[in-house]
Amino acid sequence: MRKLMLFLASLFCMTAVPSGTAEAQDELGPLAYLPALAGDYFALDSEATESRYHIFVRLPEGYAEQSEKTWPVVYLLDGDSTFPMLAPQHLFLHYDERLPEAIIVGIAYGGFGEINRRGHDFRPVLEGGGEGGSAAFLAMLEGELIPEIERDYRSDPGKRILVGQSRGGSFVLYAAVERPALFHGYVASNPGREYPGRELYGMGQAMADARTDGLLVLASGSRDRDYLRGTALEWADTFATRTDLPWRAQFLDIEGGTHAASLPEVYRRAMLLILPPPPE
Repeated sequence: MRKLMLFLASLFCMTAVPSGTAEAQDELGPLAYLPALAGDYFALDSEATESRYHIFVRLPEGYAEQSEKTWPVVYLLDGDSTFPMLAPQHLFLHYDERLPEAIIVGIAYGGFGEINRRGHDFRPVLEGGGEGGSAAFLAMLEGELIPEIERDYRSDPGKRILVGQSRGGSFVLYAAVERPALFHGYVASNPGREYPGRELYGMGQAMADARTDGLLVLASGSRDRDYLRGTALEWADTFATRTDLPWRAQFLDIEGGTHAASLPEVYRRAMLLILPPPPE
């Protein structure tokens, strides 16, 4: 996995060289042949979480040529795996289903071992009852990463989207409750349950008074783990039907979907709702 991360990091560090030239191919080697991931990379040393994150940025086709255009930005949690999966997926959806192009930002830890702090960063309360890192991680997004992305790339602040899977999905729900207007779209795919109530984050809570034009999408695969599937269906019945929410809430039932492998289909269906294709 470490070799893969170094491989991808070198790609994004060297994208200033035009990839279509012989000189670029000589300099980049095989990395020049991954245009679906072309963009940028930087490390973020967060004061809020006291952790380092590896930030991968995929830029839309036509980004350089359309110098006055601003773009939606999709922030992917668990970028170690979701970025190389969903950045090309977004491009294919643009080709086949006219999904508007977007800047894709993968927030990675650099590995799946001890360096990976998703079990802390994505939880408001830890399994043993201690304080989790969700508040600090949200502060990192709001106060550090988003300002850097919007300073350095031509992004549309009104079209931010946050995507998370499993434990990352529960953090998406946390962010939607705590900062309902921070993102235009929230996508929680097969989210985990929260300690100690064993419910999805925010169920039963009062929501902020402010209304937004945003959309929260919770997706559940019919073949997900039984306890997560049951909780998601309860969310659909008792939470998504409420009228006091600051955003619209929609449940997606992914027939035959599993816990992790159906994420591209969740992304396809959710993104077409959040960024509707232009009329033909």
